[in-house]
Amino acid sequence: MLVSQVMHFVDPSREVLAETLLAAGPDSPTLCEGWLTRDLAAHLYLRERKAAVGIGLLIKSMARASDKATAKLASKLKTTEDYADLVNTFRAGPPALSPLKIKALDESSNLIEYFVHTEDIRRAGDRWAPRALDEEYSDALWDELIKRAAILYRGVDLGIVLVRPTGPRHVAKRAPVSVAIVGDPGELLMHAHGRTHHALVTFEGQPDAVALLQSAEVGL
Repeated sequence: MLVSQVMHFVDPSREVLAETLLAAGPDSPTLCEGWLTRDLAAHLYLRERKAAVGIGLLIKSMARASDKATAKLASKLKTTEDYADLVNTFRAGPPALSPLKIKALDESSNLIEYFVHTEDIRRAGDRWAPRALDEEYSDALWDELIKRAAILYRGVDLGIVLVRPTGPRHVAKRAPVSVAIVGDPGELLMHAHGRTHHALVTFEGQPDAVALLQSAEVGL
């Protein structure tokens, strides 16, 4: 996958996420535990403007400060207009001095981020259906997923093989006993990021191994 192909999807993905946030309004549920859409919007805004928030997503010792900053900003979104203004600021892109203004970092950080968070909103309701994704977009998601799969499944005491229905497969982790997770790239992404009950995937493997996977902690 060429970098230029990944670039092609980042800005449209930001636009789709912003539109999904606006359509849902500030008080809708999400798949992010404890967060309404106002919290998710605050998170997306701050990760481009406050380095500590972005770092807190990767370093557990800083996670509390990151969560506190997100909650503080979300509490200030008292009206629908406040919320819409913040979402539209996010939609416009990172400020000039943000590290995410660097295209290469923007691409590596946001293609998956935007897809997963869009689905966090869409799939939090009782009725949802998977989006029909452009094949090139699906390929881009797959390429980004396999770069991160070993980290996302590091806490699973099993071998993990990711399989697309069209044929491609990727060994994310090797072990004496393995489970294959089968699904389209977007569904595999949701599973790998811990949205295991909201991912349309199937499993191939020994029943006890599948049961172990279904009870394991997956994602960052």
